[in-house]
Amino acid sequence: MQMDNFRNERDQYFKEIDNLNHPNETLVKTHCSYCAMQCGMNLRVNTKTNKIVGVEPRYDWPVTLGKMCPKGVTAYQQVNNKDRLLRPLIRDDQSLKGTKNGFREASWDEAYDLIVKKFTELQENYGKDSLSVYSGVSMTNEKCYLTGKFARVGLQTRYIDYNGRFCMASAAGGLNRSLGIDRGSTIPWTDVQDTDCIFLAGSNTAECHPTMMFRVWAIQERGGYVIVADPRETPVARRADLHLDLRPGTDLALANGIVNLLIENGHIDEEFIKNHTNGFEDTKELVKQFTPEYTSAITGVAPEKIIRAAEIYGKAPNAIVMFARGIEQQIKGVDNVSGYTNMALVTGKIGRAKSGVATITGQGNGQGGREHGQKADALPGYRKIANPDHVKYVSKVWGIEPEEMPKEGVSAFEMFGLMEQKTIRALYLLCSNPAVSAPDQNYVREQLKNLDFMVCVDFYLSESAEFADVVLPTTTWAEDAGTTTNVEGRIIKINQAQMPVGESKPDWKIQVELTERMGRGKYFSHLKTSEDIFNELRVASKGGTADYYGVTWEKIDKQDGVFWPCKDENDPGTPRLFLDKKFNHPDGRAKIFALPYRPSAEEPDEEYPLRLTTGRVVYHYLSGNQTRRIQFLRDMCPEPFVEVHPETAAKYNIDHEELVRLYTRRGETTYKVKITEAIRKDTVFVPYHWGHEKSINLLTIGALDPISRMPEFKACAAQIEKLKIKKVQ
Repeated sequence: MQMDNFRNERDQYFKEIDNLNHPNETLVKTHCSYCAMQCGMNLRVNTKTNKIVGVEPRYDWPVTLGKMCPKGVTAYQQVNNKDRLLRPLIRDDQSLKGTKNGFREASWDEAYDLIVKKFTELQENYGKDSLSVYSGVSMTNEKCYLTGKFARVGLQTRYIDYNGRFCMASAAGGLNRSLGIDRGSTIPWTDVQDTDCIFLAGSNTAECHPTMMFRVWAIQERGGYVIVADPRETPVARRADLHLDLRPGTDLALANGIVNLLIENGHIDEEFIKNHTNGFEDTKELVKQFTPEYTSAITGVAPEKIIRAAEIYGKAPNAIVMFARGIEQQIKGVDNVSGYTNMALVTGKIGRAKSGVATITGQGNGQGGREHGQKADALPGYRKIANPDHVKYVSKVWGIEPEEMPKEGVSAFEMFGLMEQKTIRALYLLCSNPAVSAPDQNYVREQLKNLDFMVCVDFYLSESAEFADVVLPTTTWAEDAGTTTNVEGRIIKINQAQMPVGESKPDWKIQVELTERMGRGKYFSHLKTSEDIFNELRVASKGGTADYYGVTWEKIDKQDGVFWPCKDENDPGTPRLFLDKKFNHPDGRAKIFALPYRPSAEEPDEEYPLRLTTGRVVYHYLSGNQTRRIQFLRDMCPEPFVEVHPETAAKYNIDHEELVRLYTRRGETTYKVKITEAIRKDTVFVPYHWGHEKSINLLTIGALDPISRMPEFKACAAQIEKLKIKKVQ
């Protein structure tokens, strides 16, 4: 009650101050559009023009307490940006496919008529599954849910997947396998600063999720420890108590080595293992070979560092293991997640406050977007298409017969293979930019050109939209209402701050209108608002693993979000998982996995002696389609670069800021060199936020994890070459 009074008084104070400074403005309480921190913000709206003109932090939001990063501070500048698409575009010149040229503006009726005509012809000639949907998770739960229904009921195709396949799929696979449930965090973020040790694996936290860093530093200020496993000396690694500077792609060996030491040195919870887990004895036997020396030989991390990491984590009364794309974007990403989760399970540091495991989700709705039916094998509530009972339940909610439900599809990258084979002939793309974000870009772009017909729904003309036959203008996050599920598994509310610009429409409305024209409107016409869609989602998820049935928009506002599962109106939600030590496997036990180490798909050799790894910078987001259009962010980081260690640069006779050729077996491009001791001597790093000829994904490999089907963005063999041009002024 005291905290509620404090928040009300503080909100009133800032409102009064804001009114003094901005008398013609109102504040709309919402959240950021970018990463899964979903930082609280107030959008400033001019009451005369009804346009968003600025942003203020939300000090009342418990996750970030007013913190914002450079992207969040400028996020509002997406909305009324000069590059916004205002009307539908139709391509008249097919010879210019793959460029920004060859389009003309059209009415919605003309665009819809063309889409329906082409989709109908293709399905009549080649079957229902000739169409495909490729979606994303920077959308609300409502849009993600409806996109799955749109594909399976509206278009009646099995082929739908989403860009979370490049982001969160390995975390989902590992957590489901180990714990029986895929909620990104077993604890609320408010527990983080109170733990005694945080182990960050494959996370450039200070750049990718900077607004959580105050909690990380608070651990050290209390006398706790920060351990970082990363090939680069990132900002968080520089200040960490221990930096495990492993070779890209060797995380599983490191995890096995630490688990071996935890067992050997008696830092395990035998009672917890006996009563609440399976698989310990097999794992104990397998990890015996991962001595500090053996682990060091694989990872490149000094044995004494590995020993110290196990000691710190093992002795800590409470500890949290967190990981991100660095460990997940590998062909053994699922194994890596389970391997690091083993650390928590053998020590019993899970199922209580201040201890647990978490994946630091990349995309804004990376959690909710994978729960409600966009994945190739999934239905709402984390149900599975392979389960007849799950199909029966969701079919009833959707008003179709179970036999009408399409079968499982394939993963996002594998869809390009089906385009090459002409199994997939048309693509409906939304909220994603695979012409930048997918690996092996030369191959992917060729398949986009190979399509008979492509529709792209976006608010900018992205690199992927350049391959489209029709581009439909959608809205930004601030022009519609809905919910997202943040990094903790907390369902939160996005509020509309401005009406859509031009003739743009929300993604869900476009889908409803298209299905009406395709003769499938009876399954969608009752959905008039985002809240209508959310209420259907609640029913569709009821009884599933990701149960949202007890969540309402009103409860979200009242509670500062609701943690799923939330099963009925009296259920406040579940901030901490497994407090009863019952895991989500049928027997109630977690699984400790014995995981043999295997190398990356492509190891360095004489021809390609370097390891290439990729990642983010603080000023940009994903493919850069949004952030590269904002002047401040572009000024701060205008172009990509390649990080090279000084000794490696000397070996190749390369100077700082010199232009070099970087190449792999799949492609090549040129970058300026950034010489830094923050990178390993055997590794080079390039950020992935740029497209066209500057895309690092021209070089990355399409090798997939056998379970998650995630590409191995984080490790492949590369070579660097000095060019004759010395420096770019």
